[in-house]
Amino acid sequence: MTGRALSTPLTELTGVRYPIVQTGMGWVAGPRLVSATAEAGALGILASATLPVDRLRAAVREVRSRTDAPFGVNLRADASDAAERVRIIVEEGVRVASFALAPSRELIARLKDAGVVVIPSVGARRHAEKVAQWGADAVLVQGGEGGGHTGDTATTVLLPQVVDAVGIPVVAAGGFHDGRGLVAALAHGAAGIAMGTRFLLTSDSPVPDAVKARYLAATVKDVTLTTKVDGLPHRMLRSDLVDALERSGRVGALLRAVRHAAAFRRETGMSWPRMVRDGLAMRHGGELTWSQVLLAANTPMLLRASMVEGRTDLGVMASGQVAGIIDDLPSCAELVDRIMTQARATLRALPPAD
Repeated sequence: MTGRALSTPLTELTGVRYPIVQTGMGWVAGPRLVSATAEAGALGILASATLPVDRLRAAVREVRSRTDAPFGVNLRADASDAAERVRIIVEEGVRVASFALAPSRELIARLKDAGVVVIPSVGARRHAEKVAQWGADAVLVQGGEGGGHTGDTATTVLLPQVVDAVGIPVVAAGGFHDGRGLVAALAHGAAGIAMGTRFLLTSDSPVPDAVKARYLAATVKDVTLTTKVDGLPHRMLRSDLVDALERSGRVGALLRAVRHAAAFRRETGMSWPRMVRDGLAMRHGGELTWSQVLLAANTPMLLRASMVEGRTDLGVMASGQVAGIIDDLPSCAELVDRIMTQARATLRALPPAD
């Protein structure tokens, strides 16, 4: 493991050794990956959106059985059971709560009152300003290079905007995979970096080997941005399924959405009304077709098909653009050590200031 720690406002806030965050990727960031990340000295984030609420507590306890290091849990802020998941986080003494989308003022207050560090994920300056005003301890800002649901502003443009706009630590996401990126983010004023795709492509990741091979074989041009999966901009690997979704008309899209929705309902026990409510909650003011509403509610099943079952023909593969330049599968410990070693070498190689 890397030697001395690198102290930033992020490490001081969360208690980890290095200013590196492994994001809460659904079906990927389970106890195995999170505990390996935490043991390596970075902040592992457990994905809870793809866990039924009654399994969340067991997953948290499994991470804790594997490591004594701090870790976090990621929540969907718009989920109908978000309050119940927050209760479990508080009761289990989890160090950090991260959110996909901005949580309500009430959820932030409840977590902070319990001593939990709150780090929402945002994709726009105005959203960062809002959660900062509501009391968030830090904010994770993702540029358009990032995988999954993402925006259209590059990290190098968005990051300094947010750093200048808020008075809390900012974690940079979107396009990071090595020590040079960490140094660049720190130079922009960030307190650390967050990575999803890079941690997905480790030996500690539970993703099937055949799926990892698809990522490793991808070029930058094989990573595409589409709205055809659930109506929102979604960055993922190009595949036959994604191409079919891009070409499909309303009837075909609706039939495909109903099939996936039925599978998601069987897997989670979620009712049809709740699925529709969750799908509508993800619109964010946009106009979605009914097929997109259903897909928005059960996109986790499309991810599960690939990330768990290895069926890339039936599922989608969320991916940052960095997949096109990653070519190996180190352990989390090896990855963190490599990043920190390169970061220190990069800093030493910078010309001295006059």
